[in-house]
Amino acid sequence: MGKVRLPCIIGVAGGPASGKVITIPMESFYKELDADERAKAAVGEYDFDHPSAFDFDKLTDTISQLEQGKAVTIPKYDFLTSTRKGTMHLEPADVIIVEGILIFYDVRLRNKFAMKLFVDADADIRLARRVRRDTVERKRPLSIVLAQYTKKVKPAFEEFCLPTKKWADVIIPRGGENDVAIDLLVQHIQDLLRTPRGSPERTKAIDEIVDGKFKVYGLH
Repeated sequence: MGKVRLPCIIGVAGGPASGKVITIPMESFYKELDADERAKAAVGEYDFDHPSAFDFDKLTDTISQLEQGKAVTIPKYDFLTSTRKGTMHLEPADVIIVEGILIFYDVRLRNKFAMKLFVDADADIRLARRVRRDTVERKRPLSIVLAQYTKKVKPAFEEFCLPTKKWADVIIPRGGENDVAIDLLVQHIQDLLRTPRGSPERTKAIDEIVDGKFKVYGLH
C-alpha cells in the first residue's frame, strides 16, 4: 500500500477586500455571538477584525483533519444576521487554500502552510471594495460601513494583520490584479503537484525573482 499523499496547504493573508482567492475562508470561523454582541454588530460596533473574534482552535483542527485526508464540515457565516447558518462539506484535496486577514497570527495555524502569501493591496482600493461588498451584498448602510472601517477595521489591520506580513513567503502587490505574480504562483503550485513527495526538487527554493513589480522571498 503506497504512502498517502499529503496536501499542499497554502495560506493567503492580507487586508480586508484585498482580492484574495477564497477556498476555505477564515470568516467561516467567526465565534458565535451572544445577543449583546449581535446588537453591536448591527450598528458596526463589534470588532470582526480583532483576533478574539475568531475560533482559531476550530480552524486549526479543521486544517489538521484535511491534512490527514479526512472530510470536514465547516460553518457558513451569515453577515446579515451575524450568526452561523448551515454548514459546508469539504472533501480532502491535493491543494488547500486558506484565506483570511489573520491566518498568520496564530502560530499553530501559521505552521500548517507550505506556502504563505500576503496580498498587499492599496488601502483606498480595499476600502472601495469593502464599501461595495458591504452595502450591496450585506445590505449595510453606508454610514455604518464607513464608521466601522474608521473605528474597527483600519486600526485592527494596522495592529494585527499588517505585522503578520513578515511571515509571508510571497508578497503580492496590487492583489488579484497582479497577473504576473499570480501566473508564477500557479506554475509553482503545479510543479509541486507534479513532483513526487520526498524528491529533492520538491524543496528547492526560488531564490529571489524580481520583475520590477514584485518579489518572491524564499518560496519553497
